[in-house]
Amino acid sequence: MSFLPKLKNITTLIFDVDGVLTDGSVLVTDDGHHLRTFNIKDGYALQLAVKKGYNVVVISGGKSEGVRKRLEGLGIKDIFLGTGKKIEVFEKLLKDNGIDAEQVLYMGDDIPDFIVMQKVGIAACPNDAVAEIQQISNYISPIPGGKGCARDVIEKVMKVQGNWSDDQQGFVW
Repeated sequence: MSFLPKLKNITTLIFDVDGVLTDGSVLVTDDGHHLRTFNIKDGYALQLAVKKGYNVVVISGGKSEGVRKRLEGLGIKDIFLGTGKKIEVFEKLLKDNGIDAEQVLYMGDDIPDFIVMQKVGIAACPNDAVAEIQQISNYISPIPGGKGCARDVIEKVMKVQGNWSDDQQGFVW
């Protein structure tokens, strides 16, 4: 895994929602509400990364307020929903926060993520991402979207940096 040394420089973790934090399925109720499921292991890793001081960011084309509430409940503050051009949000985020693109790990799964993924230090995707995304990824998680792929990359970053601990267990790599 030649990308592991590059994980030492990661300070910012950016995730897409549908197909990464969820499996990409949308259940539509009779009254038109869209329901998604999130993996609890991803949630644990996301909230731990926030607690450990990482910039955790979500950029999604979807607009679900339920998704926003779930992410806010994990302590994530930088949530950009209903985003048409992810590159614009990404570039503004870097500029406003003084983040170097090499410090960013971005996990996406489909064409709307393509441009941003070409600009970051580490491009990652779940194993069920579309072929174009897999081709440009530095790391393809063995785990599909919505089943723990975010946990997989967060855990790798935090272990390489000696931060994979909830301050009670002391787990590190």
